[in-house]
Amino acid sequence: MKLRYPIILAIVVTLLTACNFTLAADVTPPPGYVAPTPAPTLGPLYPASAPDLESGAAIYVEKCAPCHGHTGLGDGPDGKQLPVTVAAFALPETARKASPAAWYTMVTQGNLDRFMPPFLSLSDQQRWDVVSYALTLHTTDQQVETGKSLFEENCADCAKAFSNQEMMSALTEDQIVKMIKEGAGDVPAFGSSFSDEEAYAVAAYIRTLTFALPPAPVVAAATETPVAAATDSGTPSAEATPLDGTAQAQVTPEATVEPVAVTGGSISGLVNNLTGKDLLSDQAITLRVFEHGNADPAAGPQEILALEGTVNEDGTYSFDGVEILENQIFLAELEVEGLSYQSEFAVAPAGATELTLTDIVIYSTTDDFSSLRIDETQIFFDFATEGVVQIFSVYNITNASDKTIVISMGTEQKVPFIAFPEGSEGLGYEAGQDSAAFVPTADGFAMPPSNTPYSLIAFASVPKAKEISISQPALLPIGEVALFLPEGVEAEGDTLTDEGIQNLQGTNFHVYSASAISEGKNLDLVLTGEPKDSTAVAPDVTQNKNLLIGIGALGLVLILAGVWMYMRDSKKEEEIEEEEDEFDDSESIMDAIIAIDELHRAGKLSDQAYKERREELKNALKRKS
Repeated sequence: MKLRYPIILAIVVTLLTACNFTLAADVTPPPGYVAPTPAPTLGPLYPASAPDLESGAAIYVEKCAPCHGHTGLGDGPDGKQLPVTVAAFALPETARKASPAAWYTMVTQGNLDRFMPPFLSLSDQQRWDVVSYALTLHTTDQQVETGKSLFEENCADCAKAFSNQEMMSALTEDQIVKMIKEGAGDVPAFGSSFSDEEAYAVAAYIRTLTFALPPAPVVAAATETPVAAATDSGTPSAEATPLDGTAQAQVTPEATVEPVAVTGGSISGLVNNLTGKDLLSDQAITLRVFEHGNADPAAGPQEILALEGTVNEDGTYSFDGVEILENQIFLAELEVEGLSYQSEFAVAPAGATELTLTDIVIYSTTDDFSSLRIDETQIFFDFATEGVVQIFSVYNITNASDKTIVISMGTEQKVPFIAFPEGSEGLGYEAGQDSAAFVPTADGFAMPPSNTPYSLIAFASVPKAKEISISQPALLPIGEVALFLPEGVEAEGDTLTDEGIQNLQGTNFHVYSASAISEGKNLDLVLTGEPKDSTAVAPDVTQNKNLLIGIGALGLVLILAGVWMYMRDSKKEEEIEEEEDEFDDSESIMDAIIAIDELHRAGKLSDQAYKERREELKNALKRKS
């Protein structure tokens, strides 16, 4: 059988590189890829030069944010598609236990068990730069300023004691707090009366003493046209740290250098009307402008402006006199026959005076989905959860018609052309990896014609038994079919072909292919046997009813972001043990819960990330009880 999209391999290969889409030099694993041996050799576990936060911020956005998220909370779009939880290192309880040397080692050597590649395309100094920037994501400018004031009031002569890069690279923030509270070597116990909040603020400031100074602002000559400066990363400024151990130079805090705006700019594009109707006369169109906040390093893109305009009769549109700043994000949006159509995002380069957005194509609509074609389906069975077998079926769907097909999910929130296995509990749906973009509607979604297939994952579960009968209906004709079972589990069925054991990125699957399923027919099979490694415990999707999508309520987000891949992992037990060791005692876990509650109330933690992390902490607390 021709498996054009073996989903596990595709996700692993894509996401190992997708932490940065341009990261070809970092990792390009072919089928059967094995982690490099030996691991990359580490140099000295401290930087040769003081880390540059501006350099680190730029590297982070390119290399790290797709998986770890712009705020470092593990909620990046690519990280959500991994079969493991991405580290939320911007949470204080995580960052305070980490040393720069430990994170530098991770960035250098990678951790493929956690789907993190070694970033060997970065120089040694660049790795220190990005690690140092990542260590600022759990702090705020106000906290650092508070720490600076307390430091200068209580131990103004202590700066030199914290200027040694080798020592500071080995210290965690918790260890720095212990030093300032109890004293150590040349450092007196000047923080013995500090509250924990004050002590951590001082420790955050002390960390900045090892960072390089930001470059001085360049003032353009009067006869020159100023060039837009890069936006401030929002990371705290620090005093220079000479590496030769000499006294540290004091600097005057510099003013924020704002990017120079290009006024009178023009944003234009084209609406390609394929409906066959005259829809563009006085058709309203909206230009939306987003930018990253400078004041808070944890802030993501925020919409700052929405301009209203109209589409010309020939389909063109233009927004003139627009102020354009470097790195601002622009998109155009219009609503036609109840459907919202958008251009792709465009990011303004430095000095841009004009931007042309991608074409917005609109089609006539129909609610007849019979012209949809399910080209192939992969069905995965996960036995790792006690008492149930989790099933997730990946459908690759093509709309090769000339119309946008509008799908109503009704009050039961069901996709009408996809059925769950008979007798199973249907848990919901999510968009698959690299799916064409769905269009949200009030009670469902729409699928415009697309050369890129739509990918939809249906989640279900059945009770475990010695023999498990599966009957998968086909509400539309289904082309190629592949089954992926844990090694040790076998399937029997009249239309199945045993493809043997296949290793996909270090995990063995027993793979079966099946002949195409005609509309109205079922794929029937019986599962027997036990996984070779049945000790692992995976997350239980039966406990997460939030998988059931409510598309209309999600606005521009059609389906819950990310692919929840609940596959068996032979190292899950080790990972659980590591997670249990994350906290020393129940009091530490309670402190972590209080910390994320505060982050959530402050709007720095999304609802989904907050709920997931809080549940993890509650479970950790139960294990410590």
